[in-house]
Amino acid sequence: MKERADKLKEEVKRLFASSSIVVDKMNLVDAVQHLGIDHLFEEQIAAVLRDIHVEFNSFSLHDVALRFRLLRQHGLWVSPDEFNKFRDEDGIFDSGLANDPRGLLSLYNAAHLLIHGETVLEEAILFSRHQLESIMNKLQSPLAEQVKRALQIPLPRKLKRIEALEYVSEYRKEEGYNPVLLELATLDFNILQRIHLRELKIISEWWKDLFGEIKLSYARDRMVECYFWSNTVYYEQEHARARIFLAKIIALTSLLDDTYDVYATLEDSKKLNEAIQRWDLRYTSILPEYLKKYYVKLVSTFREMEDELNPDEKFRVAYNRKSFQTLSSHYFHEAEWFHNNYIPSFKEHIDVAVISSGAPMICVTSLVGMGDVATKEAFEWAISCTDAIQAAGEVTRFVDDLAAFKNGKNKMDVATSVECYINEYKVSDEVAIAKIEALDQDAWKTMNRAYLEHRALLPLVKRAANLAMSMEYLFLNKRDAYTFSKYNKETIEKVFIKPIPL
Repeated sequence: MKERADKLKEEVKRLFASSSIVVDKMNLVDAVQHLGIDHLFEEQIAAVLRDIHVEFNSFSLHDVALRFRLLRQHGLWVSPDEFNKFRDEDGIFDSGLANDPRGLLSLYNAAHLLIHGETVLEEAILFSRHQLESIMNKLQSPLAEQVKRALQIPLPRKLKRIEALEYVSEYRKEEGYNPVLLELATLDFNILQRIHLRELKIISEWWKDLFGEIKLSYARDRMVECYFWSNTVYYEQEHARARIFLAKIIALTSLLDDTYDVYATLEDSKKLNEAIQRWDLRYTSILPEYLKKYYVKLVSTFREMEDELNPDEKFRVAYNRKSFQTLSSHYFHEAEWFHNNYIPSFKEHIDVAVISSGAPMICVTSLVGMGDVATKEAFEWAISCTDAIQAAGEVTRFVDDLAAFKNGKNKMDVATSVECYINEYKVSDEVAIAKIEALDQDAWKTMNRAYLEHRALLPLVKRAANLAMSMEYLFLNKRDAYTFSKYNKETIEKVFIKPIPL
């Protein structure tokens, strides 16, 4: 499989080299991205982006929108004024565009890369969504399936590995279909799947020993789901070490979360948080008996990670430990609220709950096993919880809270952001839900702006974005596919177990 894939990679590189028409170049980049093989052609894609990041004259809605999306996804500025040619004198999008479903889908996807204040793109989303919904039943395959998926989660927020699974089966029907790309995408997916399955075996064995020893019967047993979560942050082969590190810390965080939310008394919570802040095995003695083994495993896992790092990388664990300690202190803060029957103000809740979502800590942890890009400056940026990191936390908090409000919470969970908003502003459930959904969209605008403002950190911004994307997927339609993993079982089987037929 690897030998054949290497030959096909050279053929695709020749495709890039021989492509001279701008639109053809864009469609080639779009195809390799959609098929999930763009990680194999980063240099070639960068060259195409440089070529298309110049003046571009076209009256094709699809071409204009595709160029806009490709550039913004890679942190390159392009003005929303590019779409003015498709609006009338009153600024209204041309109703005749209803006859161009492919263009409408491209516009819908591109517009979701908007930043704050871009009303043109907000209008583009509303217009294209309305038009696509009205014609969806008349569309043919594969466009019909692509529109349906995009209306659930737009393409720039879709997990690449999951979208690739869908698109591989559709690509054969696309205009400009290239069998070389399809075969390479299939081989690459299956090769990576075998690597991921091997990692999943290693980490499952680690978890079986740990979970069996610490015996926290009240906690969720979700190691496969934790690895899936880690895999959504980075699936590429070179990030194997980082992926395993992250999966282990997510699993330990899940146990900590369940301890605070499901079982521990306020006194137990206080002792656990104190021990974590001290980070010294001598403080094991202050813990209740049932938490001692967890604490020992927690500290030893961080030490084992440090042992696996190169000498010039060991500084990373201190940042990771600090972020874990910050998360624990925010978990404890919420435990105090619950045990004292305190409902915080909306702002008070958000200030704590964005951190307690776990996403900011996960973003810091995601850097620990990465390569040279994970510098001290990168860790300082991540641990400061600004822009992209804050946005990932907000998306995580809001989609989680919307699901919890609909389906119920853990027995000792603090009030959700929805409930805090209702309590403070005396509004209906519907108004509060709409507010939280709007804040979720604002967080995505912040994430999109980070693409443009942190080009030097773009690989790290994308990890934060991938984490936010995983939350949009796991909590789609206000479900909780982490706690209730039956919702994710089929996808996990497709991603890790069932190869794509060649």
